[in-house]
Amino acid sequence: MSDQNPDQENVENTADQEVDTAEAATAEQPTDELSLLREQLEAAETAAAMAKDELLRVQAEMQNLRRRTEQDIEKAHKFGQEKFSIELLSVMDNLERSSAAAEASEDEAVKAIKEGVELTLKGFIDCFKRFNIEPVDPLGEPFDPQLHQAMSIQETPDAEPNSVIAVMQKGYTLHGRVIRPAMVMVSK
Repeated sequence: MSDQNPDQENVENTADQEVDTAEAATAEQPTDELSLLREQLEAAETAAAMAKDELLRVQAEMQNLRRRTEQDIEKAHKFGQEKFSIELLSVMDNLERSSAAAEASEDEAVKAIKEGVELTLKGFIDCFKRFNIEPVDPLGEPFDPQLHQAMSIQETPDAEPNSVIAVMQKGYTLHGRVIRPAMVMVSK
């Protein structure tokens, strides 16, 4: 043994034990801090992944919204004049009837009026073309319920079944969309 007295040895042993306990606590403490930091890191990574996923979803939704808005604007430009176009169709019909009625007359005054009506009709046709208003005149074509409205059905040996044999009123489309179906007579 040593030259020290037993009380001093006990104090040293106790001191050594306290140092060992403190070192053990310090060794455990970094492990606890390390696991705590790992947990925090995992939580932060999970939150970041969720935020990234949410950001991607929001970006996709905004892109879809932008595309839908552009389509709505395009449709508004294309079909914004639809109501006005429908109102003009009756004027076109009246001009066509006036021109057809004037053809039967031999009177010079009526011929002058007929020329004026035909010029006006030509102007209307040109205007309709500029704004993509196309006539639907299906005489002799197969009946299409998307473009035609059957007013009557008639047996005709000359025509194929389910074809248009007479047009009572022309139909019109605006940019390919039907604004008025053609009123037709269909063969049986």
